[in-house]
Amino acid sequence: MLRLDVFADDRGYFKEVYSQARYHDLGIADEFVQDNVSCSQRGVLRGLHGDARMAKLVQALAGEAFDVIVDFRRGSPTFLKWEAIVLRAGEHTQVYVPRGFLHGFLALADNTMLLYKQSALYDKGSEIGVAWDDPSIGIDWPLGGRTPMLSAKDGCNSSVKDVAPL
Repeated sequence: MLRLDVFADDRGYFKEVYSQARYHDLGIADEFVQDNVSCSQRGVLRGLHGDARMAKLVQALAGEAFDVIVDFRRGSPTFLKWEAIVLRAGEHTQVYVPRGFLHGFLALADNTMLLYKQSALYDKGSEIGVAWDDPSIGIDWPLGGRTPMLSAKDGCNSSVKDVAPL
């Protein structure tokens, strides 16, 4: 998790969401070439998605999300291990998703808006999808007994055993 510098006063705040020099100093040398924004209602689950060519920086612009990354790198000692963080707009944090990791999130509030910086242009042919509830990963989604809202595409994502690691 990365915490952004925020300069606030009675007018509001200003924050720098990306500086190549700062991220290089932190060991993140990816060149980011595309920005995307998603807006989701509470209970929407997006993912798990991955692309071997792509790293991401993800942050909440509004609302909050249970954000998950999963190591999906072939031969990695942490293969299928996952980490989660709650991204809240007011906390000004980012998650770095390295190449070879899957990413997904559950919107915990209405109108949750996430910004993604990507190190590769989106290419439908390079993207993989893994089922959000695959038991071999075992993500403990905070659903409280509810069924998440999925896109038709995410509802058809494959199991880990049917998808080649990145």
